[in-house]
Amino acid sequence: MRRQLSLNTSVCAASLWTICALVLLSVTTGVIAGETRVAVASNFTVAANAIGALFERETGHLPIFSFGATGQLYTQVTQGAPYDVFLAADKTRPARAVEEGYAVAGTRFTYANGRLALFSREASRVNGKSTLTGAENVRIAIANPVIAPYGAAAISVLRSLGVYEKLQSRLVRGTNIAQAYQFAFTGNAALGFVALSQVVGRKDGSHWVVPAYLHPTIAQDAVLLRHGAHNAAAHAFIAFLKDEKVRLVIEKFGYGSEE
Repeated sequence: MRRQLSLNTSVCAASLWTICALVLLSVTTGVIAGETRVAVASNFTVAANAIGALFERETGHLPIFSFGATGQLYTQVTQGAPYDVFLAADKTRPARAVEEGYAVAGTRFTYANGRLALFSREASRVNGKSTLTGAENVRIAIANPVIAPYGAAAISVLRSLGVYEKLQSRLVRGTNIAQAYQFAFTGNAALGFVALSQVVGRKDGSHWVVPAYLHPTIAQDAVLLRHGAHNAAAHAFIAFLKDEKVRLVIEKFGYGSEE
């Protein structure tokens, strides 16, 4: 019995030393994995997931994403949601977050310029802006323009083309750009104003990349939130977004870089 107890004690001691050595190695090499909660505008879903996988692989930190309309996410921030980083689809909410004390001053920057596209799952339906002049009898999906910048941009396009009054009764409003895309993708709407990132590279359906001059620039800002001010993983994620290789990933998904 005494020999067995001695053996167990030796094993426990060895295990403890192993754990201590691993902790010491992590500290000395700076590789202590953490996690950060990131609120992300829906248009950036695919790009964020790609960037998140790259970030985790290179840093060991785990980004936990929550996707939604920019306005909804901002409301959650003001109500105490535990987000560390905010990736919006506009400049207004991140700036307001700084002004109202929800974000850290000096951390706001433009991570992407969004592009809008008119999409249909039908291969021959979309043919430039002329598609909209004959769309009085079809449903057109857009994101809610009150809370989603891409929805507001879609309204601007319709006004710029002089067809808003004619088509406003045909608009189907999704909560965010992801839902607007879903309406068009499933055929619940014949057309949909979506983020270019949602259709870039698709071989099916048809889409028209809306010229940028038809709507205000969709400048998308990121900011470090107060909740993440002392979170090393959050700071690392903000820095990672500015990396050249990440900029190339963002451009691959149909976004422009900061002008």
